[in-house]
Amino acid sequence: MANKFAIDDRKNMLPIILASTSVFRRELLNRLALPFTCASPGTDETPFPGETSDQLVKRLAEQKARSLAGTYPGHLIIGSDQVCLLNNTITGKPYTEENAVKQLLAAQGKKVRFSTGIALLNTQTNHIQVDVEHVDVWFRPLSEPEIRRYVTLEQPLHCAGSFMCEGLGITLFERIDSRDPNTLIGLPLIRLCEMLRAAGADPLAE
Repeated sequence: MANKFAIDDRKNMLPIILASTSVFRRELLNRLALPFTCASPGTDETPFPGETSDQLVKRLAEQKARSLAGTYPGHLIIGSDQVCLLNNTITGKPYTEENAVKQLLAAQGKKVRFSTGIALLNTQTNHIQVDVEHVDVWFRPLSEPEIRRYVTLEQPLHCAGSFMCEGLGITLFERIDSRDPNTLIGLPLIRLCEMLRAAGADPLAE
């Protein structure tokens, strides 16, 4: 059966907006070789009472995409959000060095689940696709001096979980389980590609 979208459909694709100012998400999306623009979403990331990690990241990913809908009609807008779940508690970005040290001290020697929400909004049709992807990370046993040295060197203050796996953060782990390692950096590319194809924006189209 022929593909729903012709091979020359790239010229008919809606322009793409990444609702994020994250350098890491921008670098990941660049790998798909599709033109896009970054824009800052206006979203309150405070969890609702009783909200699960999956519910939170799906809601925030959708909110980030929808927050730019009025500014970008006739676009595909990508929203994403990530939290980690440690000891059944939602943990977000540390913002300070001391908070980062505390998060890593709590995580050392344990398994931590990262949930990354992904949303793709077509502002021409108002159709939205929303999903969540998971990564399980096993931290190796770490001493406080090791943790403080890592935080000083890498300054992972705006990263859920207080590390950057694309840098020295990889030295903190024993094991990672995920269908898509990009999910841990903040943008699940495999799932996003599925969404883009469904929206008529196949990265392999000419």
